[in-house]
Amino acid sequence: MSRCELTGKSPVVKNLVSHSNIKTKSTAMPNVQRKRIFSRTLNGMVRLYVATSAIRDMEHSGGFDKFILNQDDKVLSKRAMEVKTKIRRKMNKSAKKA
Repeated sequence: MSRCELTGKSPVVKNLVSHSNIKTKSTAMPNVQRKRIFSRTLNGMVRLYVATSAIRDMEHSGGFDKFILNQDDKVLSKRAMEVKTKIRRKMNKSAKKA
């Protein structure tokens, strides 16, 4: 089962309803890709399983760092939470220096 590590998007069970109102169960899988995403704060690449819709949202919100910091902790996977804490620590260190 594929699941987006940033948005928590997962497969959805739905009914295909015919003209005669016969309901057939089917699953809709999210378009999840394994991507290397550049983090400006960490100055390096991060590899995560991300839905293509999340990639578009990332571009719209202003980059990976801003997107992951605004995401709710309940939605993020363990690996994504580790990346988020690394970004926060790095930002705190740079804020203390300045």
